[in-house]
Amino acid sequence: MIFVISDATGETAEKVVRAALLQFGSAAIQLRMYTRVRLEEEMRNIVARASERHALVVFTVVSTAHRELLRRLCDQANVDAVDLIGSLIGKLSSFIGAQPRGVPGLLHTVGDEYFRRIEAVEFTVKNDDGREPRNLPKADLVLVGISRTSKTPLSTFLAQKGLKVSNVPLVLDIAPPEELSQIDQEKVFGLTIQVDQLLKIRQARLKHLGMPNDTSYAQRTHISLELAYAKEIFRQHPAWPIIDITGKAIEETAADILRLKKDRDARRAEAAPE
Repeated sequence: MIFVISDATGETAEKVVRAALLQFGSAAIQLRMYTRVRLEEEMRNIVARASERHALVVFTVVSTAHRELLRRLCDQANVDAVDLIGSLIGKLSSFIGAQPRGVPGLLHTVGDEYFRRIEAVEFTVKNDDGREPRNLPKADLVLVGISRTSKTPLSTFLAQKGLKVSNVPLVLDIAPPEELSQIDQEKVFGLTIQVDQLLKIRQARLKHLGMPNDTSYAQRTHISLELAYAKEIFRQHPAWPIIDITGKAIEETAADILRLKKDRDARRAEAAPE
């Protein structure tokens, strides 16, 4: 577990950490983002949680006082910490011969792109896991799949790139919302996974929750039925590209989706009358 603390959006810190994690192959490391953290009480609470979870803390904080506070709190709690920006700011200050402004979020204080991303993230959070199907027409992308096919983390990752994403869970023997068939079918993507990997994921999930692993949720027979049901739904919607997420990192699956979306957008632009 890695806790990323930022006094702004946290986007830069997250990109750096994820880029570094790519060097460790398929290491299963969970990132937890804490953004716009500017109060001492918030910092104390986050460091306390990091201590409980034995997490590594990575922070990008421009305020010298807050950086020193975070270092002290982490030392006191015996929490490993990495200051991503402090040493760079100190070196630049010495090199330039000037003091830093110490204002959080200067990189994103202006620009339509920044506000578009904020709006996308807010939309995606509000429309996670099938909530508000009436908003499906407003989404840029819609992800569809059974439980634990990475719908939510994928949606969040894509939202950070400025796309409004809804995701719809497929539940065995329950029809998807009618709105799903009424929207532009070219913005819907189906997600699937191999039985063995999903079985492991769900068993791990139950163990984490302290639940018995003999529930149908983590039984091969039930999972096979769910996947077959999803396959039938996908067959009924031939316009949906189907992405197999087996063995893929979130970044890889997102790249596949973005590539397919770009190709479709290009074809539409070519076909549009001048």
